[in-house]
Amino acid sequence: MLKEQNRYSRLAELTKIINTKLELHEVLEHVTTAISEEIVQCDSVGIYLPDGTGYFKAVAGKPEFINGQSIFSQKIDIETDLFAKDVVTAKQTIYIPDTSKDNRPNPSAVASFKIHSLLGLPIIYEQNLFGLVFLFDCGKPMNITEMQIQSIEAYVNMAAVAIQNANNLKQKEQLIVEKQLLLDANRELSRCSTVEESLDTCFYYLSKTVDCKNVAVYLKDSNDSDTLSFNGMSKEAEWTEDEWKKVLNDIQTNQSKKHIVHEVIVQQTIKFIPSEERCKLLLIPLISKGDAFGFIAIACLMETLQSDEKSQVHLAQSIVDATALTYSNLTYMDQLELRVKKRTNELANANDKVTSVIESITDGFFALNKDWEFIYVNHHQPLPEGKKAEHVMGKTIWSIFSENFNTVLYKELSRAMFERVPVHFEISSVADSYWYDVVAYPFDDGICCLCKNTTEKKNYENELKRLSNLELIGQMAAGISHEIRNPMTTVRGFLQLLTDNKELNHFNSYFELMIDELDRANSIISEFLSIGNTRTSDLQMLDLNAIIHDISPLLKIDTLNQNKFIQFETRDLPEMSLNRDEIRQLLINLCRNGLEAMETGKMLRVRTYIEEEKTVVLEILDQGKGMDEEVLKKIGTPFYTTKDNGTGLGLGVTYAIAARHNAKIEVQSSAEGTVFSVKFHLES
Repeated sequence: MLKEQNRYSRLAELTKIINTKLELHEVLEHVTTAISEEIVQCDSVGIYLPDGTGYFKAVAGKPEFINGQSIFSQKIDIETDLFAKDVVTAKQTIYIPDTSKDNRPNPSAVASFKIHSLLGLPIIYEQNLFGLVFLFDCGKPMNITEMQIQSIEAYVNMAAVAIQNANNLKQKEQLIVEKQLLLDANRELSRCSTVEESLDTCFYYLSKTVDCKNVAVYLKDSNDSDTLSFNGMSKEAEWTEDEWKKVLNDIQTNQSKKHIVHEVIVQQTIKFIPSEERCKLLLIPLISKGDAFGFIAIACLMETLQSDEKSQVHLAQSIVDATALTYSNLTYMDQLELRVKKRTNELANANDKVTSVIESITDGFFALNKDWEFIYVNHHQPLPEGKKAEHVMGKTIWSIFSENFNTVLYKELSRAMFERVPVHFEISSVADSYWYDVVAYPFDDGICCLCKNTTEKKNYENELKRLSNLELIGQMAAGISHEIRNPMTTVRGFLQLLTDNKELNHFNSYFELMIDELDRANSIISEFLSIGNTRTSDLQMLDLNAIIHDISPLLKIDTLNQNKFIQFETRDLPEMSLNRDEIRQLLINLCRNGLEAMETGKMLRVRTYIEEEKTVVLEILDQGKGMDEEVLKKIGTPFYTTKDNGTGLGLGVTYAIAARHNAKIEVQSSAEGTVFSVKFHLES
């Protein structure tokens, strides 16, 4: 009864020990102790577990040394130890009372330890063999009863539970490690920005998974899907690149291996290929969107990785699957980036061409968004205050050009912006005396405007209009001058006869006045004819300065008579085709007009110089009060005058003389005076 209590007490104690989750070795030590205490007649108890190399090795036992030999140095080979083989095969307890009558035990072990009787038990849990337990007594039989064997089996079952719990815990811990490894791999892969980074990350985590650094990748050729090519290997690989390429060549030339690779690519399954001695190639397909575009090859030792049933293989496949997805995405992103870059370059080139075309337009061009902000301005667009295109970008047009700058500009641009219709209008700039022709077109985001400087065209039109008037006047003068002068000559003759009549002497003052008026009318007709004349005869190569110096005494007399001053500033000039008399007339007209515009004590200046090497300039500068815009617009028009007794033909004659000499008259006037510039173009 006491023995039964002790046995139950030991079993309860073992159950408690197992549940405390002590290390497996400690639990097994407690089992051997319990068995030795239960079977006092045995000298040795040993527990043997598989060591992964085909042997069973002692992991716990009592005593530790027998006949000078450590129990932990003992290994059991079930291929040579028939007794152990029977225990493993039958998975049942076998008791040999007398080893001399049974040839199954290992003879060398029987002799070394003087084993007389031997008990062998399998450590089994749910038909899974975990190890072996052996009991023996040195030199004498143990005489174990059936009851004792049952007690030992109970203890061994407790060891089986402990081993199973340890295995379960190890599996759980391994599963946690594997899941964490897979999570780390996925996290690192998600951070990869290049294909090379993704492959390096894959190689790193595969080496941690299968404990092998010999990893390489083979991919389909982009141009030939039936051809594989070497695309990289682990940085810590033991094989060289040439060796990996040799492996690929062997795979592609060996029919049996080629068939296996075909299964990997087509059937998308994991396969092993024998390679070097005691080494296998583990091939894991890279799959994306249902297609395998290559595979990862791992050169592993056979004892390290035996089959595709191992958890390491499944974990490796999960890492490769994650790599395939990342690789595919990065490849697509690279292709997309290349397409975007190519398209961006195309758009940039197209934009450059458009910009080049717009910039090649010598007229001004600008675009405004719906907030009236400049979004484009070419370099030919005139801007106030010397501003450049980069100074106005992003600013509103009304901050650059005031709304009051030109009501026509504000009105027409507003019409184009809000009514979404093209507009065409003309404006003038008081600041620079320019005329602009503006066309504005609406587009989705605002309006764009083409601004053409038409000042030269405007001046040409005005000049053409003036010349047309002169031509008309010339035609009129030619048609009626003869008819007018004939009766005037007759009247003048009779008046002269009347002055000789003594009876009418008291009317002589009237006759002389009428003759003077007829002479004055004849002079006006002569000037009128001069305006209408558009051809110059008697042109000679003359020096303009010489003509000025010849007439200077006459001009000085006029100036002195009016208590005013005149100054001549001449520079060396080339000879030009001139009509002396007409140039004298032009000079007299402009100087007398200048003198009439000045008050006493003021200075009149006459200058000559060469401008831009192609133009000779004659300038008459007065210090009068200047002329307003309306007068400047009409200046040179026949019969237009601001003088009370003027005919309006003086400047008309002057402009006609300039036109006949292919010269141009420019006028600048301000409150400080007026400058008449006659510009003669030098013939090249």
